[in-house]
Amino acid sequence: MEIERIDNQPSQTIEGYRVRPGKPLPFGVSTVPGGLNFSVYTSAGTSCTLVLISRSDKKIIKEIKIPDHYRIGDVYSIVVFDLDYEDIEYGYKIEGPYSPEAGHRFNGDNILMDPYARATSGREEWGVEPNWEIQYQHRSRISFDDFDWEGDSPLETNDEDLVIYEMHVRSFTQSETSGAKFKGTYAGIVEKIPYLKSLGINAVELMPVFEFDEFENSRIHPDTGERLYNYWGYSTVAFFAPKAGFASTGKFGMQVDEFKQLIKELHRADIEVILDVVFNHTAEGNEYGPSISFKGLDNKIYYMLTPEGYYYNFSGTGNTLNCNNPVVRNLVLDCLRYWASEYHIDGFRFDLASILGRDPWGAPLSNPPLLESLAFDPILSSCKLIAEAWDAGGLYQVGTFPAFGRWSEWNGKYRDTARRFLKGDSAQVGELAQRVQGSPDLYQWNGRSQATSINFITCHDGFTLSDLVSFDQKHNEANGEFNRDGGDDNHSWNCGAEGWTDNPEILKLRNKQAMNAIALLMTSRGTPMLLMGDEFGRSQHGNNNAYCIDSPISWVDWNLLESNKALFEFTRSMIAFRHAHPCLRVNRFDHAGSDLFPSCSFHGTKPWSVDWSEESRQLAWMMSTQTENSQSDNVYVAANSAHYATWFDLPQLPEIYEWNICFNTGNQDEPYLKKPASFGDTGILVGERSMVIFTASPKET
Repeated sequence: MEIERIDNQPSQTIEGYRVRPGKPLPFGVSTVPGGLNFSVYTSAGTSCTLVLISRSDKKIIKEIKIPDHYRIGDVYSIVVFDLDYEDIEYGYKIEGPYSPEAGHRFNGDNILMDPYARATSGREEWGVEPNWEIQYQHRSRISFDDFDWEGDSPLETNDEDLVIYEMHVRSFTQSETSGAKFKGTYAGIVEKIPYLKSLGINAVELMPVFEFDEFENSRIHPDTGERLYNYWGYSTVAFFAPKAGFASTGKFGMQVDEFKQLIKELHRADIEVILDVVFNHTAEGNEYGPSISFKGLDNKIYYMLTPEGYYYNFSGTGNTLNCNNPVVRNLVLDCLRYWASEYHIDGFRFDLASILGRDPWGAPLSNPPLLESLAFDPILSSCKLIAEAWDAGGLYQVGTFPAFGRWSEWNGKYRDTARRFLKGDSAQVGELAQRVQGSPDLYQWNGRSQATSINFITCHDGFTLSDLVSFDQKHNEANGEFNRDGGDDNHSWNCGAEGWTDNPEILKLRNKQAMNAIALLMTSRGTPMLLMGDEFGRSQHGNNNAYCIDSPISWVDWNLLESNKALFEFTRSMIAFRHAHPCLRVNRFDHAGSDLFPSCSFHGTKPWSVDWSEESRQLAWMMSTQTENSQSDNVYVAANSAHYATWFDLPQLPEIYEWNICFNTGNQDEPYLKKPASFGDTGILVGERSMVIFTASPKET
C-alpha cells in the first residue's frame, strides 16, 4: 500500500482553498504534488495576500491572506491545492509602511506582479490597447517547463569565430515585403532562418525580449497623428517572461513555447542566440511612475535611492536597480540561470552595464560583486557575457570594464575610429591600426584577448549603415521631440547630398563607402557585429534614435535585397572570406604569425613603412597565421580614405608564393571576385576612398 507523505497534504483551508505552508525556495511558482507553491520576498512588508485572478474574465477569484506563521525570514510562501492551472493568473498585495522619505512605498490596495513570474498577461497582442480601467495591468501567469528540446543544447561557438547579427524581433519581419506568414514574431524569424544561413552569420543578438509594455510613455505624434510606442523595449516589466506580443501565439498564452521553438530552430542552423538584457532599470520609473512589482514589494531594497528617498537615475530613465544589493544580485543571477538552462540561451549583452558596477550610492566599485558572480557562476560558465561598458551617468569603461577574465565589450572606440577613418578625417591612421588588430591598447595590458572587442560600425542605437553614408545630420522629427533626441556626434558623411538623391555619382560613392565599412569590419580581429538590414542598405530615413517608431521607418524593407543586391552579395562574400581565413580570427596577442610574416604587420604606400602623421589617410595591414594543416594563411588589406587614388607597393613574397586579389571596392563593376585572381604586379593603384584585399598563397604548378 502506497503511503502518502504528510508534507504533500493540506494543513488547513483558507477562503475555501486547501493550503499548507510552502517552501521559501525557489521564488516564484513551482509545482508540488496536487498544488502550486507560491513564494515571494519582502523584507519590510508586514503582511502578504495572494490574489487569484481568472484568466478568462480578468476578475478576482479569491484573495488568500498568507498566515504569518507561513513566513520564514523575509519570505512568504504557501502551497495552494486543486487550482485550475490553465485559468489562473495571480499577484500579491503587500501591506507595509508608506514612507517615501524612508524609502518605503507600500500600498496594500495594489496588486503586484511576481518578479519571478515566468509568463505574464496584459499585453498578449502587440499594440492592442488594453483596458485602462483594470487596476492590475500586468498579471503573473503560471508556465511549466515541459518543452521538448529534442536533444538541443547551447552551441558554445568560440568567440573569435562569431559573426553577430543584431536584430529587433518585430522589425525584422513586420513589413509586408518580408513575405513572412507570421509577421513581426518569433515564428517570423524562424521563416527567415534560411536567409540568415545564406548570409553567413552564426549568432543573432536580439534586442529586448523580456516582457515590456509597448504602451509605456506611449503618445500620439502631434503632427502626424501616429501612435508612438516604447518600441525598443529597454524598460523591463518581467525579467523571467518572454514578450508575449512578439509571439504569433501570444493571445493563446503560448509565447514561451514559440520562443523556445525559435531558439531550437536557430541552433539547428548553427546560429547562436544572444539576448540584450536590461538590468540597470525597470518600467516603474521614478516617484511618479507606476507600482508594478518591485516598488510595492520592497522599494528600498530593489532601487538606488538618495538619502531623501528619491531615485538615482544613472540609467537616464527614472530609476536605477540596486544590483549590488545581495537580494537584487541573486535575482539577476536566478534570471540569467533560468534563461541559460530553460531556454538554452548562448549569451547575454548587458545594456548600460557600467551601472552594474556601482555601489548603492552610485559610486563605481573596484571589484563589483555582481559582475564577479556572473563571471564565475557555474551555470553561466559557457555563456557569452557582453558589456555595453558605459552608462547614462557618465561612466565610460571601454577597456577598463571589470572583466574577471570573462567579459567582452561593445567597443565604442572601434565604431568611432572606423567611422572617422572612412569619412576621411585626419589623425586616424594610428587609431585604426590599434582597432583592426583587436585593440591591444585597450585589452592586451590586462590579459584579455582580441575577441574581447565586439567590433561594430552601426547598431540599433544610431544611424544604419545606409544612413551613415547618406546623412550629415540626424532627422528624428518622426519621434515627436522636435529633433532634440538622439546623438549628434555621428561621424557620418552624406557623400554630397543630404538624404535622398538621384545623382548617380553620389549613389555610387555611398555604395562604395558601405562596402568599405563591411570590408573593414570583416578584416579586423575581434568579434564583428552587423546590424540587421545593413547588408542590403536598410534606411531609417536619417532617424538615429527610432526607439518609439513602429512603422516602415523601423521595419526591414526586404525589397532592398533585390535593389541593392550588389551590396548584399559583397557582404555575404566578405563574411564567407572571414570564415575561410583563420588569420582574421586569431585570438592571442602573443600569436607568432605564419612562416612568412608576423601575426599582424602594418604598411603604408611602401611595405613595412607607415606614414603615421595626422594628414595620412593610407594604411595597409597584413594578418598571418599557420593553419592546423601547417599552411600559411595571409591576408593583406590596403585602405585609402583620401579623396584621390594612391599607389601601394605590395610586400615581397617568397618565389613560390603569389598575391591573389579578392576584393576591390574601387571597382564597383566587380568589387568582389567569385574566384581570387592571381596578381603578378608588385603594387596596385588603390582608388579614392577604396579598399583592396589580397591573399598570399603558393603558386599553382
